[in-house]
Amino acid sequence: MENTQTVATEEELPYCTVEEFLKYIERRAFHMARTGTGSTDSAMDIVQDSMYKLVEKYSSKQPSEWKPLFYRILNSRLTDYYRRKAVRDRVFIWSKSAPKDSEDSVAGPVDRAVGRQSETPDEMLMRGQRIQQLNHSVQQLPYRQRQAFMLRCWEGLSTIETASAMEISQGSVKTHYSRAMHALRDMLEDYRRD
Repeated sequence: MENTQTVATEEELPYCTVEEFLKYIERRAFHMARTGTGSTDSAMDIVQDSMYKLVEKYSSKQPSEWKPLFYRILNSRLTDYYRRKAVRDRVFIWSKSAPKDSEDSVAGPVDRAVGRQSETPDEMLMRGQRIQQLNHSVQQLPYRQRQAFMLRCWEGLSTIETASAMEISQGSVKTHYSRAMHALRDMLEDYRRD
């Protein structure tokens, strides 16, 4: 079976300079890092470090290559974060139960989004609860499934671009993405029944 997915051409991209690309990607990258780490401060650090590395190492590349390269860097930084956290949790056992920063409990941009004009307060509340449940469910996914889901579904990367960003095969991307979708459906189906 032939793969018909292609990388976006230069004319289709909403950016043509590195600065425009960084502005274009920063909010989604931050949300992805915040979902992965659960910490606003750590997410900011990871995104800033990823942006710096992209500019330092790959600004001379074609604009169509920046998105997969950026997500490869971001995912590498997230992996480093998890490794350091695992070591820290083993050494400092009491740090696992430490409460989250008060800033981290602040609603994200999706949670603060303005509702539709025609929504009643009840509908707005229900929509907010569904968004909160989706965010919680995504955080419950295993790391690789969460990566594949966020890159494919939220960021709209093709299977080829996702494989490049995650540094795995296209078949592995499809497997992780499929498992993530099934797990999310199960978790959200349970939420609907409650």
